[in-house]
Amino acid sequence: HSQGVDLDTIFSDARFAPVPLSSDERCFEQPISDWENCDIPEWLWPHWCHSLGDQATAIAQLLQQRAPVFLRVNLLKATVDQACVSLSDAGYDVSPHPDVPTALCVTGRTAGLQTTEAYVDGLIELQDAHSQASVTLLDPRQNGPILDYCTGGGGKSLALAAWLGGPVHAHDVNPGRMVDLPVRAKRANAQISSRTKEQFAPDYGVVFCDAPCSGSGSWRRDPEGKWALTQDQLDALISTQRDILSDAAKLVAPDGRFVYATCSVLSCENQDQIDWFTAQNPTWRVETQKQWFPSAQGDGFFASVLLQL
Repeated sequence: HSQGVDLDTIFSDARFAPVPLSSDERCFEQPISDWENCDIPEWLWPHWCHSLGDQATAIAQLLQQRAPVFLRVNLLKATVDQACVSLSDAGYDVSPHPDVPTALCVTGRTAGLQTTEAYVDGLIELQDAHSQASVTLLDPRQNGPILDYCTGGGGKSLALAAWLGGPVHAHDVNPGRMVDLPVRAKRANAQISSRTKEQFAPDYGVVFCDAPCSGSGSWRRDPEGKWALTQDQLDALISTQRDILSDAAKLVAPDGRFVYATCSVLSCENQDQIDWFTAQNPTWRVETQKQWFPSAQGDGFFASVLLQL
C-alpha cells in the first residue's frame, strides 16, 4: 500500500489472498495527521507550531524519548572537578555540561545517585541542566537579598543560594510544598528561610519567579502532562502568571533584577508574557533572556532577566 498498490487488489480473497478488509480496518487507510504523528493533542497543535516553528515536529518527537539525567554541583561545598572525582570513584560516568557551568551530564548508570557520598554530603543535587541555566543567567556579583517567589520543592532556592552566595528567602502560595526544604538546605549548607507575603519588603536584589506553567518543556519526564492539559487550564495558567509578574515586580529594589522563568516552550507562557508585562510596566526592560528547547543537553526552559530603567 505504501508503494501505491490498491488494498482491494491485495485483500481480494482470491486464491491465497487475504479476505477483504472490514470497515474498521479501512480506517487505517486514512493518512495520520501531524498532531497524531507527533503525539500532541489536537487542540494544542496550533500553539505548538506557532511556538516552535520549523522545529515543531522534531521537538515533539524528541519528547517521546527518555530524558537525560543531569546533576547540579553545589558550589557552596565543591567544585565541578571535585564532584566529578567523587562520582567517578563511586562508579558513575559524569562529565561537565558544555554550556552550563554548574551542571554535570550523567551517562550510563543513574540508579543509586542519591545514595552516593557526593549526594549525601550535599555536593550535588538532581536538577535539569537548563533549569540550572536559568539561575546562572544572573551575575553572581548581584547585591541585595534574594527572594524565590514560587519556591515549590526548593530546587531554585538551593541553586540561587549556591550561585549568588547569599541567603535566600523562600515563598510559596502553598507552604506545604516547601516541607522538605529545611533538610535539603542543611545538607547543602545553604542559608534559606521561609517568608510570608506579610514579611516582604520592596528591597530585594533578586526576585526569582519560577512560575506555574504547562510544563511543556519537560514532557519527556511527564508524558501524561500534555494529555491532561486543557485549553481552560492553559488560560488559567496564563492569568496566574500575569498576577505573579505584577505582584512580584513590586518587591524588587531599584537596582535589582527580576527573573521570570517557566519550564515551558509555549510562547503564550513565555515571550508573550514578557511583552505583556513590559507594555503594562514601561519602566522595565529585558536585560537578558533565553529560550531553551528540549534536547540532549536539557529540557525546554525559558528565563527572562528584567531590570528597571
